[in-house]
Amino acid sequence: MTAPSARFDLAVVGAGIVGLATALAAVRRGLKVVVLDRDAQANGASVRNFGLTVVTGQERGVMWRRAQRTREVWREVCAAAGIAIVQSGLWMTARKAESLAVLEAFLATDMATGCRLLTAAEARRRCPPLQSPSLLGVLESDAELRVESRVAIPCLAAWLTVTHGVSFMRNTNVRGIDTPRVHTTRGVVHADRVAVCPGDDFTSLYPERLDARALTRCKLQMLRLADPGFRLPAALMSDLSLIRYLGYARLPAAARLATRLAAERPRHLRHGVHLIVVQNADGSLVVGDSHEYAATPEPFAREEIDALILDELHAALGIDPPATLERWIGTYASAHDRAVLIDAPEPHVRLAIVTSGAGASIGFALGEELVASLFEGDAAG
Repeated sequence: MTAPSARFDLAVVGAGIVGLATALAAVRRGLKVVVLDRDAQANGASVRNFGLTVVTGQERGVMWRRAQRTREVWREVCAAAGIAIVQSGLWMTARKAESLAVLEAFLATDMATGCRLLTAAEARRRCPPLQSPSLLGVLESDAELRVESRVAIPCLAAWLTVTHGVSFMRNTNVRGIDTPRVHTTRGVVHADRVAVCPGDDFTSLYPERLDARALTRCKLQMLRLADPGFRLPAALMSDLSLIRYLGYARLPAAARLATRLAAERPRHLRHGVHLIVVQNADGSLVVGDSHEYAATPEPFAREEIDALILDELHAALGIDPPATLERWIGTYASAHDRAVLIDAPEPHVRLAIVTSGAGASIGFALGEELVASLFEGDAAG
């Protein structure tokens, strides 16, 4: 436990992926950093997700560039910290002619670098267990990488401590900020700059500013399934994802797919179900997910929604789902008008919330942006 009397260049509030990424960006500049978090260990969205850095299909522009940069930093960090990259690449499967049209349109864009379209026969040769009779093709991308979140996030924090001298104050609530003073339940921490990365906590710090942003929470359901007895060639998604990820969904060709899915998969769409399947080092599959929105989502998982997720898994892979080993609920911040919220409530304070569930995909790039904003230009004056 760090002594509150120490003086830091930067205090980071929140030890999720965005907070840790911000700490890394700061220590790479030679800054002295403390991270404060209310929990004893990472317990929120950063360890309840797929651990997948999604580049392909991100919204054109800033989000796509953030994902590209974050992938680069993940590679650097994994090599340095001994974090395993357990999967690389993405297979976006298509079972409908309209889906294939979206993939072909995407391949014509400048965001399709490293992608190619596999025929159904090519995909089955590469992955014989992929036996969905309706498979028409697969967009293969080499841009993605995946870590096991519940392992990687604690390893990242430990590496920041041991290798870079980042201090951590766990089980510590931040009550207020009056730079250079950060008022906590363990006393005053002195820091010249503060980055607040609160996840979906909208009430502890700067609630009056967050109230004006119409934020809500997204609740999702996920499962871990037993080893199916084969290895997936990459992370896998399906047709429903093509109308969720904006890099595809904003292509003109996506409108016809959305219409067809609304007619054929109305219950899936009503619960925000789309399919992501990733594979752990032990062979087990992490499968999800759903999306339901509320200021305070109910903490209860619904069997109906899990069944819809597993139904899409069956349709996409053509296999019966293996036994369920674990189920869990995650929540993250959401906004209808932005993917990321960055605010400057005070000159030497930045507030950052990923409002699109893309923290693993853009976190390192966002951390670099926050540190640059705090220590360059007017903020450093």
